[in-house]
Amino acid sequence: MQPVISIKALTKTYASGFQALREINLDIRRGEIFALLGPNGAGKTTLISIICGIVTASTGSVTADGHDIARDYRAARMKIGLVPQELSTDAFESVWDTVKFSRGLFGRAPDDAYLEKVLKDLSLWDKRDARIMALSGGMKRRVMIAKALSHEPAILFLDEPTAGVDVELRRDMWAMVRRLRESGVTIILTTHYIEEAEEMADRIGVINKGEILLVEDKTVLMKKLGKKQLTLLLQHPLDAVPADLASYPLELSADGSQLVYTFDAQSEHPGVPDLLRRLDEHGIQFKDLQTRESSLEEIFVNLVRGEGGRA
Repeated sequence: MQPVISIKALTKTYASGFQALREINLDIRRGEIFALLGPNGAGKTTLISIICGIVTASTGSVTADGHDIARDYRAARMKIGLVPQELSTDAFESVWDTVKFSRGLFGRAPDDAYLEKVLKDLSLWDKRDARIMALSGGMKRRVMIAKALSHEPAILFLDEPTAGVDVELRRDMWAMVRRLRESGVTIILTTHYIEEAEEMADRIGVINKGEILLVEDKTVLMKKLGKKQLTLLLQHPLDAVPADLASYPLELSADGSQLVYTFDAQSEHPGVPDLLRRLDEHGIQFKDLQTRESSLEEIFVNLVRGEGGRA
């Protein structure tokens, strides 16, 4: 299937000489939720701004749903909805008027029934006549999403959409994102809440210092770069790990009561059953065990620190 967004050899260097993006090549699949992760200043917002036609690239090309963002800007931009980080809208307009105006701005015919549905999905219908200035920060964020959806885009960018919003709004927004994906809308999001990407995304892209470090299916990424850890709570404390178990990555707690076995998710190292058998041979017994796997946040931190290699 042809990607809904295709980015080829994209760079951005500002007049000051600062290179914000370095040779970005990225395809985003139609109908997926793609999470773009990176620390502050990594280039996330610059990349989104170029795709949305707000910033001009230095070199390279971007197509959105088959339309070149530079040569066919109006057609490409019609396909895109953008919810920026910053809240920026006319404070004196009503919710209804600002969303209706946004739809007309993209040349869409009036469709009050569609706009009503959008506002109801975002719990804004009761606020439709309220002025923007009278709304809470969370409600203003909902209005920004409603504006982005007003012209029925095929692609929706969410740039830190849940920054500073309450838990209830965050939950409502992600329920809406799931519904949009089910209707065929492609979602690209940046977020500091990595647990959201872990829960929501189909694929993960990691960007740092203007370069894409890795793009991978979420489940494959967590299996490939994650670690597993088995903690054994021992019946009797040990003074030291037996010498003939040195080949295992074992760590003994300071008080000798816990034995921790850490290994790569795809490691070919002898597995847990073999370890338990060897411990039994040494008369080492345990009263309980605990297991855990790396979170996406741990993988992300390791990648940014350069421990995870490159794609």
